Amino acid sequence: MILLFACLVLGIAVKRWATLPAGIVQGINWWVINVALPALVLDLIPHVKFNTQLWFPVVSMFVVFFGAWLLFALIGPRFAWSRQRIGAMTLVCGLGNTSFMGYPMMSAMRGQAGLSIAVVADQLGTFPLLASAGVMVASIYAGRSASTGMIVRRILTFPAFMALIIGIVAGWMGGWPDVVHGVLAPLGATLTPLALFSVGMQFRFGLEKGQAGGLAAGLGWKLFVAPCLCWMLGHSLGVGGLVLTVGVLQAAMAPMISAAILADEYDLDPQLANAILGAGIVLSLITIPLGNLWLPAG
Repeated sequence: MILLFACLVLGIAVKRWATLPAGIVQGINWWVINVALPALVLDLIPHVKFNTQLWFPVVSMFVVFFGAWLLFALIGPRFAWSRQRIGAMTLVCGLGNTSFMGYPMMSAMRGQAGLSIAVVADQLGTFPLLASAGVMVASIYAGRSASTGMIVRRILTFPAFMALIIGIVAGWMGGWPDVVHGVLAPLGATLTPLALFSVGMQFRFGLEKGQAGGLAAGLGWKLFVAPCLCWMLGHSLGVGGLVLTVGVLQAAMAPMISAAILADEYDLDPQLANAILGAGIVLSLITIPLGNLWLPAG
């Protein structure tokens, strides 16, 4: 956890006081998304023991997203929120940072076994939601249209999703030989420091008048209510151990950076979206470890 905090703070400090090369954030994100993340997925997925409980981390991501959409669509008109604000809050409070922050935090708190489950939640839950329902919500609330073919193509060609399919096949065939593992493991290990460093460099927080209510409602859902609902769902259906713990913690993860970027691209109250993102990242560094202490050891 010290490494996670150090990388995040270093990113914030570098953005604040250093002169950065042009495009450094985009370059780091490119490496993380196209090299480190696929390598990590390829290395971990062959070792995942798929069982009847692994539906839970995936379904939890859907509960968080569609629960956020329902909640904010219902309460938004009561508080005279604009359609753009409802769309922004659905995106940033319905989609969690289950890879850039989720992977390092699960690895630090629950080891490789927990990280493997976190990968399943992210690649079969969060990412498909971002690429499909996320784009749909952004389009609806911005008054645009989204192509089904574009959404499907975006999912199927995402490097980590392709790595997930290859990793599952490799697992069925007995896993990777040691020489392949020796390449994938160090490449995947670069994800943690670089992802958190990138998050730090993209950290922004600013709140305008009239946005405090949206901030409180959004983070209340994302960091507390949604994970509690997921815990109740899993507990009532007999899910337990590490699968329950990782599913709930991934549901409680800070808002997704890509969701805030999507809100910005579609002009969905970007100021509030970035305020929720920044505050959520900071608060989750407290709430996630506390939740980890409360949840079963696995």
